[in-house]
Amino acid sequence: MARIKKSPLGFTPFQQLFYSQKVLDKWSSLSEALSEDGLLSYELKEQVRRVLAFGNGCKYCQSKGKPESSENMKTSYAVAFAEVFLMQREKVEEKFFHVLKEIFTDEEISGLIAFICFTTAQQYFGALMDLKPENKEE
Repeated sequence: MARIKKSPLGFTPFQQLFYSQKVLDKWSSLSEALSEDGLLSYELKEQVRRVLAFGNGCKYCQSKGKPESSENMKTSYAVAFAEVFLMQREKVEEKFFHVLKEIFTDEEISGLIAFICFTTAQQYFGALMDLKPENKEE
């Protein structure tokens, strides 16, 4: 159980931590917009999300699976950048952006960074609220 009781809002344990319908709606809308296929594939973002889940300490997010290796070069670069982000946070060295520019456009880099930052916020929220996977036996 999380640190607070579930709200009547939302459908998932994460969403049920919100007590404002307006905030929940906007939060969910941004999450969907950043996660869907676009300049970067859903699969690439899912692997990045998984890496971040373990680095950001969200047990609920970790329960959705460990990162999988990928032969897709863009996915590999994105996952590696997420790992660098977890180690260096706001002080990511310029050289890592030069590496990203070898394979990603500026638009893709912007999308990747936005996804990493928002996903980190979601996972911090889950970790701070002590959100854990639901026990099927409860």
